Amino acid sequence: MRSFEEIYEISAARHGGAEALETKLIRPDPDVTNLPEDRWLSLMTKCIFQAGFSWKVIEAKWPGFEAAFDQFALGPNAFMDDEKFDALLRNTEIVRNGAKIQTVRDNAGFLLDLRSEGGAAEVFGSWPDSDFIGLLEMMKKRGSRLGGNTGQMVMRFAGRDGFVLSKDVTGRLIAERVIDKPATSKTALKSVQAAFNDWQQQSERSLMEISRVLAMSCG
Repeated sequence: MRSFEEIYEISAARHGGAEALETKLIRPDPDVTNLPEDRWLSLMTKCIFQAGFSWKVIEAKWPGFEAAFDQFALGPNAFMDDEKFDALLRNTEIVRNGAKIQTVRDNAGFLLDLRSEGGAAEVFGSWPDSDFIGLLEMMKKRGSRLGGNTGQMVMRFAGRDGFVLSKDVTGRLIAERVIDKPATSKTALKSVQAAFNDWQQQSERSLMEISRVLAMSCG
């Protein structure tokens, strides 16, 4: 496995030098622990609806989603009755996918449950970076349709430090023999986390920056 510095040099060479590369990196939001619960539910819902669908369509319809789901307030969504659910299935201002609409109700309940643990922002924001895969696993188990890249993208859009196992990041991880195919098993994800932890220790950079450097070394 190459050092982070070596991979950084590959990325810099592909993107016009170190100075140009730095302008393309993304960094965590220090205010992520202050993100309100309704915004967490909004982000979860947007990422779920974008999965396997046109992101542009979801983005264009998003004001309609916000209105239809009561600005993603937890109470009205967690306790959504069948009448409201059926009305949403007829609402042309949103994408009328019943299974995905159900996730709003389920994930509102998930976020309500986190209140007993300090609240969503505290749980998500303070989870150790060195166990990011543990956070993703928790979201997969306790949330609805938050596994795979969806959970990773929720954290990315929230500004929470972490990595996204995109095609290019996966390509670099395979090139470095961290994994031999896209990471889906617990064993493979542990290997990915260990590699990111090593690169973070070497570079003192965020997981988000490292993830971006890996992606840009291939793409």
